[in-house]
Amino acid sequence: MNGTPAPSERPRTTSDGRPELSDRRRTLILAICCMSLLIVAMDNTIVNVALPSIRRDLHASLSGLQWTIDAYVIVIASLLLLSGSTADRLGRRRTFQVGLLVFVAGSLLCSLAPTLGWLIAARALQGVGGSMLNPVAMSIITNVFTEPRERARAIGAWGAVVGISLALGPIVGGALTDSVSWRAIFWINVPIGLAAVVLTALYVPESRAPRARRIDPVGQLLVIVALASLTYAIIEAPSAGWGSAQSLGLFALSALAVAGLVLYEPRRADPLIELRFFRSAPFSGATLIAISAFAAFSGFLLLNTLYLQDVRGYSALDAGLCTLPMALAALACSPLSGRAVGSRGPRLPLFVAGGCMVVSALVLTQLTTTTPLLLLLGVYAVFGIGFGSVNPPITYTAVSGMPNNQAGVAAAVASTSRQVGQALGVAVTGSILGTAAGSQISVHLTGASHPAWWVIAGCGASVLALGAASSGRWALRTARRCAAELEGEAAPAPLQPA
Repeated sequence: MNGTPAPSERPRTTSDGRPELSDRRRTLILAICCMSLLIVAMDNTIVNVALPSIRRDLHASLSGLQWTIDAYVIVIASLLLLSGSTADRLGRRRTFQVGLLVFVAGSLLCSLAPTLGWLIAARALQGVGGSMLNPVAMSIITNVFTEPRERARAIGAWGAVVGISLALGPIVGGALTDSVSWRAIFWINVPIGLAAVVLTALYVPESRAPRARRIDPVGQLLVIVALASLTYAIIEAPSAGWGSAQSLGLFALSALAVAGLVLYEPRRADPLIELRFFRSAPFSGATLIAISAFAAFSGFLLLNTLYLQDVRGYSALDAGLCTLPMALAALACSPLSGRAVGSRGPRLPLFVAGGCMVVSALVLTQLTTTTPLLLLLGVYAVFGIGFGSVNPPITYTAVSGMPNNQAGVAAAVASTSRQVGQALGVAVTGSILGTAAGSQISVHLTGASHPAWWVIAGCGASVLALGAASSGRWALRTARRCAAELEGEAAPAPLQPA
C-alpha cells in the first residue's frame, strides 16, 4: 500500500551487499571462464601432435621441439602466482580480458612464425596471456558462486573441461595439421578468445580482493631464474654435455635461485610463495605429486607423438586418434576420483593413479617398432585412468588442513607445480632421448626411448610413495600444526584420514 516492495520482490544481495546475479547469468559467466580454460589447456596437447610437422617445416632439432612446448609452460608456471595477486589488486575482469587479448596475439604470431626462434618467442607470449586466465577465471568463479554446493558443481564443470581439452586437442590438432597446416592449430584460439573478451565485457562483473597481496618482484625474478636455468640446462645438455661448464653453471644458478627464495621469502609480509606451507606434509606431498604426475604426462605425450609419426609412419590425425583411449579414460575417471576423494580421502585415488602410470610405463620399456596397435591402445587407456585419477586428490591434498583464507593460495601453488612438472617432463624425457639417439632420432628413437619410459615409471612410483606418505595420520597432524602456525585459532579446512 505504501509503495514499499514486499520482501520477496526486493532484489537479492550477497553477504557483502552486492546485487545477486541470476542463475542464467552465473551459468553464462561459468561458460565464459570455461572457454578460457579450453584454449589454454588444449594448447598443451594440440601442439604435441603437430611437432613432427613443425620439425620438418622449420628444420627444428629435438631441443627446438622441446622449447616449443616448454617456452609456453615455463612462462605460465613462473607467472601464475603473480597474475593471481595482480588480478586481486587491479580487478579480475580487467586482468582476464588482458590475458585473453595477449593469448590471442601470441596465437596469431605463432601461426605466422617464419622461423623456430620466432615460434618459441610467440609461444612464450602465449604463456604470458595464459598465466592471466586460469587462476583469474577460478577467482571469478569462486566470487560468483558463493553457495558451497553451487560452487562445488561449478568447479566440477570447470574440471571436466580439462578432460574435454585432453580429448579434443590431439584430434583437432591432427585434423588441422593434416588438412591445412600446423599453423592452423593456433588459428582456432583467435575466434574463441575474441568471443570471450566481448562476453566478459558484457556479462562478467568486476571484482577485487578486500586486501590484495603485495607484488613480490624479487621473489618473482628468483622463480623465473630457477625454472628457466634448470630447464635450459636439461634441454641443452645432450649437445653441450652434461658435465660441460654451461650445464654445470646453469644447474648451479638454478640452485642459487632456489636458495635465494628460501632465504628471502620468509622476510616478506606477503611472500610470493608462503614457505611455511611446506611444513604441512599433505601440502608438500601434493606439490611433489603434481610435479611427478604431470612430468609423466608430458613425457608420455612427447614420446608417443614422435613414436607414432616418425617410427610407425602414422599421420598427425591417426596419431591423435590413437591417444583417444587415454583421453576418454581420463575424462571418465576424473569425476569418479573426485567422488572417491570426497567420501574416502585421497589415498585410494592416488594409489590407482600411481599404479596405472607405473604399469603402463613398464610395458612401454619393451616398446618395439612392431608393438601391436591393440596393446598400445590398451596401455594408453591404462595411463589415462591414472592421469584422470590424480588431479582431484592433488588439489584436495594441497588444501587439506590449511586455514580457509589460505586455501586459494595453496591451490595456486599446486597449479604452478603442475606446470613445473610438464616443463620438466618434456625437458628430461627429450634430453634422455637426444642423448641416447644422437642426431638420428627417427632411426634410433624406439630403443632410445626405453630409458625415458623407465623415468616415467619412476614418476608413477613417486606418486604411489608420496600418496601413502602424505595422506596418513602423521601427515594430517603436520597439517594441523601448520594451520595453527598460520592462523592461530582459525578453523582449518576439513581433514579426512585415509
